[in-house]
Amino acid sequence: MSDYDNLFKIIEELVMHHSPSGVEAEINRFLMQRFASLGVEVWGDRADNIIAKIPGKNPERAIAITGHKDEIGAIVKTIGDEGRVEVRRLGGSFPWVYGEGVVDLLGDTQTISGILSFGSRHVSHESPQKVQQEDTPVKWENAWIETKCSAEELEAAGIRPGTRMVIGKHRKHPVRLKNHIASYTLDNKASVAILLALAERVKQPAVDVYLVASAKEEVGAIGALFFSQNQQLDAMIALEICPLSKEYPIEDGESPVILSQDAYGIYDETLNGQLRHSAKQLDMSVQLATLSQFGSDASIAMKFGHVGRAACLAFPTQNTHGYEIAHLGAIANCIDLLQAFCESEFE
Repeated sequence: MSDYDNLFKIIEELVMHHSPSGVEAEINRFLMQRFASLGVEVWGDRADNIIAKIPGKNPERAIAITGHKDEIGAIVKTIGDEGRVEVRRLGGSFPWVYGEGVVDLLGDTQTISGILSFGSRHVSHESPQKVQQEDTPVKWENAWIETKCSAEELEAAGIRPGTRMVIGKHRKHPVRLKNHIASYTLDNKASVAILLALAERVKQPAVDVYLVASAKEEVGAIGALFFSQNQQLDAMIALEICPLSKEYPIEDGESPVILSQDAYGIYDETLNGQLRHSAKQLDMSVQLATLSQFGSDASIAMKFGHVGRAACLAFPTQNTHGYEIAHLGAIANCIDLLQAFCESEFE
């Protein structure tokens, strides 16, 4: 089995574990078991982060590498008649990205699958759905989830205001497109796969390395802010997707992206220089970008003064926050680059 095959397999495993922001227990159990099987110290903190530590040669210094484990979705607002559930966005989700189809409602005692619905197409202007066929995008207010359950059945399953909705496992399985992986939730799950690979491969880093599968990133980097407030760090590097778009000079392929700026501010040039140096040592091509509509654990933590230096390493991705497509080589190169960085002298 090739490295790409192994990488695809672990990302697929991660994708199939639900983890909407704030309801991340399913992925937590998997990560605790997987990190422990790799022989690294691992624990969960009060903010619901899962943290693995690799001791360094100089224990007086430390860096954190984060990959958020939460995914976007929706949150239940009301339980209507005839099993209809209304939801609103959780993170950067849009109903037209998901389309009509199976979604999972993660109840307190049972997961109920339903159909994200927009209404019939064979209607006139007497029906509100008609405008969605012309020039008005579908909004969460126009959509609902059809469960065909009674109010009593939904209550028994623990479906209530605040229940999280995610894309159904029925249609979550990733697809292989030659050397690319296509899937919902690559945004977080591919980055977490990089953390697991680093836990397996990095043995003697220059300084202590904390691998942080961070919680609730999609709703404000809450987990990373908590961790960086309570752990003294010399630097934080966030793993992320980088949107492929004509407005950014980024190409699809195997080359990772180092960000110089995003919506929360600039990244640290010294830290970025060290990442570029590690790439050069590996004879690895990297791309550089500034993004306007974007934020990461690291840029938000630096903006609020929790870390003095921050960087973001990303892999080019199509259809961000939708059915995402990324080159497995770019994800693999993020692993190689960060391993080289961790094992080099840290300035």
